[in-house]
Amino acid sequence: MKSTVDEIRARFDADVERFSNLETGQVAAQDSAKCMAMIARAAAAVCPEGRDLLDIGCGAGNYSLMLLKQRPGVNVTLVDLSRPMLDRAQQRVGEATAGSVNTLQGDVREVDLGAGRYDWILAAAVLHHLRSDAEWVDVFTRLHAALRPGGSLWIYDMVEHESAPVGTMMQSDYGDYLVSLKDAAYRDHVFDYIQQEDTPRPLTFQMELMRSVGFTNIDVLHKNTCFAAFGGIRTA
Repeated sequence: MKSTVDEIRARFDADVERFSNLETGQVAAQDSAKCMAMIARAAAAVCPEGRDLLDIGCGAGNYSLMLLKQRPGVNVTLVDLSRPMLDRAQQRVGEATAGSVNTLQGDVREVDLGAGRYDWILAAAVLHHLRSDAEWVDVFTRLHAALRPGGSLWIYDMVEHESAPVGTMMQSDYGDYLVSLKDAAYRDHVFDYIQQEDTPRPLTFQMELMRSVGFTNIDVLHKNTCFAAFGGIRTA
């Protein structure tokens, strides 16, 4: 059995300090700092006049803070399961923007995202918690609807691979990376909670799904072993 929403919430409630520091909080996700910077630059480039950002699974607010370096003063809506994470993100983002900062506590599968409200949506290391195909379709459909025409969705997340041998190879390479950070015990710890919590889908699956719900100009910014950064635009 995979972790429940409440179990995932509890883990993140207890880990706010670590996720408030990119150097310690996200290193297990390969190339996280590089991808965060690339996503911020790409999002700013495709919608330079944007004014409203939605950050789902915002954690402590790192991705919003990076986009604010590119587009200062925008309004930010933060969504997360964890109230302590939201409180920290609201504090940090509020100090970085003259725009409004709003928070929504809840599961992206359930919160009301509205329609045509946002110029950017950021989804970093959150969608891998979706389970069924129906959930993936529903969430991608609602993310598309929440954007204004010309707005864009940017994702950084763990991905699977369509080919089992390729997936095994990539997982082995990712394991080597984790060992290089600490040791084999750390690798096993990370793999254990991935097995317990996460249900990622292949990059190809997600890109095809994005196109099917209406996104265009879908681009891959970066991929390394089991992690990818990519996005698409709502044109109508």
